[in-house]
Amino acid sequence: MKIAATYDNGNIFQHFGKTEFFKVYEVEDNKVVSSEVIGSNGTGHGALAGLLAEQGISVLICGGIGGGAQSALAEAGIELCSGAQGDADAAVEAYLKGELVSTGVNCDHHHEEGHSCGSHEDGHSCGGHEDGHSCGNCGGGCGSQPAITGPNVGKTCRTHYRGTFNDGTQFDSSYDRGEPLEFICGAGQMIKGFDAAVANMEVGQVVDVHLMPEEAYGMPNPDAIFTLEIAQLPGSEDLTVGQQVYLSNQYGQPFPVKVNAKDEKTITFDANHEMAGKELNFRIELVEVK
Repeated sequence: MKIAATYDNGNIFQHFGKTEFFKVYEVEDNKVVSSEVIGSNGTGHGALAGLLAEQGISVLICGGIGGGAQSALAEAGIELCSGAQGDADAAVEAYLKGELVSTGVNCDHHHEEGHSCGSHEDGHSCGGHEDGHSCGNCGGGCGSQPAITGPNVGKTCRTHYRGTFNDGTQFDSSYDRGEPLEFICGAGQMIKGFDAAVANMEVGQVVDVHLMPEEAYGMPNPDAIFTLEIAQLPGSEDLTVGQQVYLSNQYGQPFPVKVNAKDEKTITFDANHEMAGKELNFRIELVEVK
């Protein structure tokens, strides 16, 4: 089976009709065995659906999509899973686990005005950022890096760590909580650079790593900044610029946003992770491998 995802610098591109690239995944026994990035070779719903059909694609994972595109895909016999965002590799893994639910047609005329049609509706609800988790939503670039390899990949690892910014300010520490962090190495539960470091460590070893944004939470995504009418969002009239609040996606799950701007009629939110664009430093101690 082949799965295609609209693709842009490691992430799910949010407008099917304007995507320049697809990442195509070859799947066997419900596992990805290979992948490649291909050009879209044209625009328009019919042309893109035809290209995917020629590639033998069974499933398309994308962000925003309109009714015409959905019909073209249906005619080509391609299953649609829309409303995805963030890291493309993580979205495919979620689909294979049955954890990715399609939102169907989710674009309207506003999309042509530059809206992201769903980038703010889905995928920002993981909430585990305080202990180093990325939940696959790493931002720009990480999905295009080589797969993580090492003796600990696929194993349950327990680590202690301390995270600091370049000025030495600590932003997180498992030592302070008194409990090691447990995760499956290489499964996308951690930011890329953290995962890669642990993959080759030995129990008892302590390493210091410096991560660029591409290895951590990525660069800020402009599609994660969106504007709503205050009249359509009850309670937003009382919000102030700089305030951090939670909105709900189409599944009723909360996701954090920051108020960027506000006037009499509209309010602008930023759903980028607070660590996006930042260089991070970690001291990691591998406590146990199961």
